[in-house]
Amino acid sequence: MTVTDQIKPQSVGDEPPPPGGGKSVRRLAFSQQVSKWDVKLSPYLYISPFFLLFAVTGLFPLLYTGWVSLHNWNLIGGQGKFSGVENYAFVLAQPYFWNAVGNTLSIFMLSSVPQVVIALVIAAVLDANLRARTFWRMGVLVPFVVAPVAVGLIFNNLFADQFGLINEILKALGLDPVRWHSESLASHTAIATMVNFRWTGYNALIFLAAMQAIPRDVFEAATIDGAGRLRQFFSVTVPMLRPTVIFVVITSTIGGLQIFDEARVFDQSGLGGADRQWQTLTMYIWELGWGQRNFGRASAVAWLLFVMIVLIALLNFIITRRIASQGGRK
Repeated sequence: MTVTDQIKPQSVGDEPPPPGGGKSVRRLAFSQQVSKWDVKLSPYLYISPFFLLFAVTGLFPLLYTGWVSLHNWNLIGGQGKFSGVENYAFVLAQPYFWNAVGNTLSIFMLSSVPQVVIALVIAAVLDANLRARTFWRMGVLVPFVVAPVAVGLIFNNLFADQFGLINEILKALGLDPVRWHSESLASHTAIATMVNFRWTGYNALIFLAAMQAIPRDVFEAATIDGAGRLRQFFSVTVPMLRPTVIFVVITSTIGGLQIFDEARVFDQSGLGGADRQWQTLTMYIWELGWGQRNFGRASAVAWLLFVMIVLIALLNFIITRRIASQGGRK
């Protein structure tokens, strides 16, 4: 027998594992598991600071306000005895509360509905081929930058009963002046004009950003089919902006039901007019909390306002989504 006969070749499966091979496999499996955790958990970690900040500045004050509303809580004396729903029952029985609800809904309708429509039109104009487009797009945001108090002072002079610019123009045209600070509808229109002046440009930029995300091939195909600019706007642009419209409607609802600055600056006494013609719910909360120094009742109104905002926002969401789905089936 030769030496070569005694040496048998080893198959691939008979090769001994390299030293430390099991540890390398386990280390690789662990790194892959960590990578999977990173992909799954990283998005939640990135947005967690917002929710932590919301829990501190939003959720806790909301829950604490609910706790205050269940007690006889005075600004000077502090927490009193537990009263249950007594504050809610008292507030719901007050005519001033329902007057504030009516004023809030009226101003909300006069501001939010025209605001969304005008913002859509402005966004469509800004999306066209204009000269100095950046200048015009930044210009519509200027009213949003102006302080609400300054806006209120300017429009308060415009809508002054005796020497306001609007009434002077009406007199020059031979029309009767409007009693902006005496009539309910006139005061609501003036306050809604302030709100629209500040927020229309902001919403227009949101619509503009959504319009620019629409593929241009869609408009080119519509042009080839013979659709004009107006037909493209209603048949192409608006249907493709449905998610953005829903978002703007909901945010406008939340902001429109919490109007305070414009209504307060339009007032002289702090009660929303001599007969509370334009006293909103936020102004009523301010009156109860800082005027009557009753934090329990003010907190009850705040929670009722929160529930009303949630219900109206959900109603708007359902309506706009149903309109969008019906338009999509067509």
